[in-house]
Amino acid sequence: MHILDMVGLIERLFPQSCLLCSSWRTGSLGLCHDCLHDMPWHTDYACPQCALPSGNSMLCGQCLQAPPAFDATRSLFQYRFPLSATLQQYKYGQLLPLARTMGLLLAEHVGRHSAADCIIPMPLHRKRLQERSFNQSAEIAKIVSKQLHIPLELQACTRIKPTPPQASLPYKQRIKNMQGAFACQAELTDMRVILLDDVMTTGASLNALAKTVKAAGASRVECWVIARTIAE
Repeated sequence: MHILDMVGLIERLFPQSCLLCSSWRTGSLGLCHDCLHDMPWHTDYACPQCALPSGNSMLCGQCLQAPPAFDATRSLFQYRFPLSATLQQYKYGQLLPLARTMGLLLAEHVGRHSAADCIIPMPLHRKRLQERSFNQSAEIAKIVSKQLHIPLELQACTRIKPTPPQASLPYKQRIKNMQGAFACQAELTDMRVILLDDVMTTGASLNALAKTVKAAGASRVECWVIARTIAE
C-alpha cells in the first residue's frame, strides 16, 4: 500500500484542520490540496551534491572546486514563504504535528531514490535541547525511519560545542563556528549514512557532521533536508 494511503483511515476518523490555512478539507498529510500545491517544491535543476541551482543538474562550480564531505543532497522544498514561516513555527513555536507531515513527504519524495544503512538527525547541543525541549530534525527522522525501514541512530553523534545559531553568522564564520562541533560514538565502517536536517542554508553544519561520520568510517553520506536556501 502507498505510504501516504496507510494513514488515510485514521485521518478520516480523526480529521484535523490544515496546518497552514485551517481548512477542514485536509488530506492525510495534514495539509489541504491547495496549500500542498502552493508549497515551494524544489523542482529546479540542481547540483546533485549540494542541491543549489545548476544547469542540467550537473555538479556546480563550487562543489567541483571545493567538494564538501557529503556525497549528495536531496531537498523537498526551497526555503521560501510560506514554508519558511511554517518551519520557524515548528522549530520555535512547537508546531509538532508538522514533523509527521514533513516526515511522510520526505520519505515519499526523497527516500525512494536512495539506499542507506542508517539515519542520523542533526544533533542539538544539550543546552539548546533543554531550551527547545525537542530536536526538530530527530522528530522528522523518526517518521522517515519508520516509513522507509531504515534504522534510526539517535545517539550515534553528539554536538559537543555550544555554537550560536548559524543564521546570525556570515559564511566564513559559520565554517569556523562548526570546527570541532560534533563527535561520533558509533562504528560506521562502510555504512551508507543519511544526515537529516530541517533546513540547509550554507551547508556548513551538515558538512562538519559529514566529516565526522566519514572519520568514523562511513562510505557514503547523503543529506536529506526539508528545505534548501536558494540565493535570490
